[in-house]
Amino acid sequence: MIAERDVFSSASSSCLEELRHSPERFVNRELSWLDFNFRVLEEAENERNPLLERVRFLSISASNLDEFYSVRVAGLVGQVREKTTVLSPDGATPAQQLEAVRLKTRDLKYSQQRVWHQLCHELADEAISIVSASELGDDDRQWMSRFFDEQVFPVLTPLAVDPSHPLPFIPNKGLALVLCLNDPKNGRRMMDGIVLLPAQIPRFLRLPQQGKELRFVRLEDLITCFASRLFPGMTPTNAGLLRIIRDTDVEFEDEAEDLVRSYETALKRRRRGVGIHLDIEGSLPERLGREIGEELGVGTENVVVLQDMVGMSDVSQLVVSDRPDLIFPPYKPRFPQRVLDYDGDCFAAIRAKDLVVHHPFESFDVVVQFLQQAVLDPNVLAIKQTLYRTSRDSPIVQALIEAAEAGKSVTAVVELRARFDEEANIRLSRSLEAAGVQVVFGLAHYKTHAKLSLVVRREGSVLRSYAHFGTGNYHPVTARIYTDLSFFTCDPVLVADSARLFNYVTGCAVPEVQALSFAPITLRDDLERLIRDEISHVEAGRAGHIWLKMNSLVDPHLIDLLYEASQKGVRINAVVRGMCCLRPGVPGLSERIQIRSIVGRFLEHSRIFAFGNGRHLPSRQAKLFISSADWMQRNMDRRVEAMVPITNPTVHAQILGQIMTVNFRDTLQSWQMKPEGTWERVAARRRKFSAHEYFMNNPSLSGRGSARPATTLLEPYTGTEIGREN
Repeated sequence: MIAERDVFSSASSSCLEELRHSPERFVNRELSWLDFNFRVLEEAENERNPLLERVRFLSISASNLDEFYSVRVAGLVGQVREKTTVLSPDGATPAQQLEAVRLKTRDLKYSQQRVWHQLCHELADEAISIVSASELGDDDRQWMSRFFDEQVFPVLTPLAVDPSHPLPFIPNKGLALVLCLNDPKNGRRMMDGIVLLPAQIPRFLRLPQQGKELRFVRLEDLITCFASRLFPGMTPTNAGLLRIIRDTDVEFEDEAEDLVRSYETALKRRRRGVGIHLDIEGSLPERLGREIGEELGVGTENVVVLQDMVGMSDVSQLVVSDRPDLIFPPYKPRFPQRVLDYDGDCFAAIRAKDLVVHHPFESFDVVVQFLQQAVLDPNVLAIKQTLYRTSRDSPIVQALIEAAEAGKSVTAVVELRARFDEEANIRLSRSLEAAGVQVVFGLAHYKTHAKLSLVVRREGSVLRSYAHFGTGNYHPVTARIYTDLSFFTCDPVLVADSARLFNYVTGCAVPEVQALSFAPITLRDDLERLIRDEISHVEAGRAGHIWLKMNSLVDPHLIDLLYEASQKGVRINAVVRGMCCLRPGVPGLSERIQIRSIVGRFLEHSRIFAFGNGRHLPSRQAKLFISSADWMQRNMDRRVEAMVPITNPTVHAQILGQIMTVNFRDTLQSWQMKPEGTWERVAARRRKFSAHEYFMNNPSLSGRGSARPATTLLEPYTGTEIGREN
């Protein structure tokens, strides 16, 4: 249930048996996500981070919360509205979950306000200030007046709010400035006015520099200062912002005759989604805020009054390049030395041996180069590619277009249902089709989330295929901040399985694969078999050990399997970045399970699963996999996902002996989950160690080539095993 009990830290045998079958063995998914966002916010207070990076973390926590409300909370609101009584795995009704989320969200928002107040003082100490119009002298006011007339006034539309003028539509996450307008002659209230802040103009406007000081004024302050130019003959007495969050989790009609047109229509509905949450600036009269909330259809329980800052995600605009001393030092990702050793020939480097590229520490450019080389190579006959998320000017998309224009057979599986990227994917699908690319939108009832690329090349009298399997998206922007793995291979079994998986998505026929596991057909069963194999090893007197790394651990069935494994004697260590519904360390239930989370400069995103195979981890005999899938019901049952076995000794050592071990050794960016579901920072004992800093300074094993050796980390991978290429 939502309420916690002390049973998790000291359980008697009777209540333990009850707990093993009780919903209380699960942490609520929504509250777990909010806990993750609290960890993100904590980085805004972490003095190890440069000051402007702390401002960025504050912005990220606010942006995360917006998306959470637009999707997850919107779902709960819809369930309550429809009087749905289906219980969550932890035994809570939608109404109970919604109330708990509201309470915790208020705490998070108030914490954001507190952190913002603190950061403003620290910014001022560094000569970066947010000033109000009333503090400015004549020169600044003249500059503001010109800027308002030339850059702001032409795009504003002043709107009256009275019985004859209903409240205008405010878009999702849109900011509206509400003004109480009086008659300047007698001071009597005339009406209320509203001005929508244009998204095209920055929220924080930079004033002309005075010495070394950087000064900003908020757009809403500028508009308020010159409101009489928008409402002539009236004087504003009170002004304040409001910001609405709308339901954006619209349903798409998968059976529509024209799938793309159906999606475009649904996206227009999303823009006008139902209002579910309202933030109001404390300077507005309570009466006015309540009236506006009612008119927007947002109940008082979903209205939060904020004293300092509405729309906290906008503070990222303060992260300017003028102060490099207040941001992270620039980091240039390494290009895999082994590809350079082959004069940049990706195919030759992959033929020599499987290769893993660890983003963002190693450049995403190698993925782009792999496809660009395929475009230019006359021996390449076909390219197949999945696209879930990518950038607007994606070099991957451009390479596919050029390959089609060069006469190669090119197939692109584009997922239209990639949340918040649907419009971008519709645009790129049309560009691809115009160039002659065979565009497929995948299976009707399953999102294609697997990250696959396949190149078929004629080499002498035979055709050889080269495959790329990723844990992250083909997105060159996020690849600079997400930690992900790119695995390149020409192993005949793996490339054949990749081709079969493409055929499954395009042709719907379920394939017979040899090595890959894939959702929604085999992945869940294969994971269950691997967990049960570890139980069998323990029962036979051998070691049972599991290492996991993922973004979310939510699936109830897989969590119960981990509980069972723990009770049978299997040790389980996991790094779970975000949501975790498993309770670790509960005596008799999960005392052999430890859960960590790493939150730092880069966003942990890779999925890695290791099974000891009768030995303690790390071990070169372990069964090791990378995947596109988190352990969530949607990934197991409603998406096309891939899990790839790693058998090459060097790649195996890199992922298990280097990446996973470094993650577990981190003491500076890690959090430990407690039995009751709360989180606490891992205490840095004698040795302070940052996983991200290690990866920034040490080349990977499989891509090292002739580069200097990496630092040895593991006992079982010492000496020649980790110190040289196999």
